[in-house]
Amino acid sequence: MSSTCHPNPQEQAYLDLVSEVICDGEKRSNRTGVDTFALFGQMMRWDLQRGFPLFTTKTMAWRWVVEELLWFISGCTDSNVLSQRGVKIWDANGSAEFLASRGLTENRAGDLGPIYGWQWRHFGASYRGCDADYTGEGVDQLAHVIETIKNNPSSRRIIMSAWNPADLDKMALPPCHMSCQFFVSQPQRGEGSEEERAQLSCMMVQRSADLGLGVPFNVASYSLLTHMIAHVCDLDVGEFVHVMGDTHVYVNHTDPLSDQLERIPFPFPALRIRRKVESIDDFRFEDFELLNYKHHGRVVMEMAV
Repeated sequence: MSSTCHPNPQEQAYLDLVSEVICDGEKRSNRTGVDTFALFGQMMRWDLQRGFPLFTTKTMAWRWVVEELLWFISGCTDSNVLSQRGVKIWDANGSAEFLASRGLTENRAGDLGPIYGWQWRHFGASYRGCDADYTGEGVDQLAHVIETIKNNPSSRRIIMSAWNPADLDKMALPPCHMSCQFFVSQPQRGEGSEEERAQLSCMMVQRSADLGLGVPFNVASYSLLTHMIAHVCDLDVGEFVHVMGDTHVYVNHTDPLSDQLERIPFPFPALRIRRKVESIDDFRFEDFELLNYKHHGRVVMEMAV
């Protein structure tokens, strides 16, 4: 089927990349003990004007995507908080056994250390455990990103990083999605109508990209973050650009992914934010509505821990 008549060429490009990695990837060992097939240095682009990239060739856990992102934005590092909301994706990495394997014997179960959201909101502060109050400590990168987009949208320094070498040994897992950069595109003079607004795009760099389980989740998460920041900055959305270093498929994912590769993607849904939200900290799950989300059934894959 040609790309011009394909119902969803963007998701098909993801499926084509999965197939390429399985067929041509280098077989590699890694810390989990489950080998992968891997290629290095891949990129995908998602036009957020053409729909919200929540994959359709399998059932996606939309609530988990939203709740984890809200948890990141809050700066929380306690996996129990997320688990109590029914989102279990960090439970294994927050177990006492896993934390001990990382040398984090002083962390109570659930204390993941200074991971993603904490770096976003308190970069450079001294981590004292997930129960400490860090109000006003460190650099609030997310707030700085939003302030810069509003006041200096042509800046080339609108960057947020979760990769902090000084804190890596304190984290349950070093960040896979390491950093993101934002870019504001202004409507070109003489094009379109006066109603056109500037567009916000995001480029995320991921050092380790698990194509089967992680990447579909990561694409949805950073696309949602782009929508949220655009909303509070009164911008439209542009593109999400996904740059991947070690781009891999676990060997035990090849069979379920082979089944997924046989499915034809449906068009992406639309995302609607139900109310005007002024602050990035004020979003809640009920603010987001997916429109016309049609998808195939589940694809079961085991997470390598």
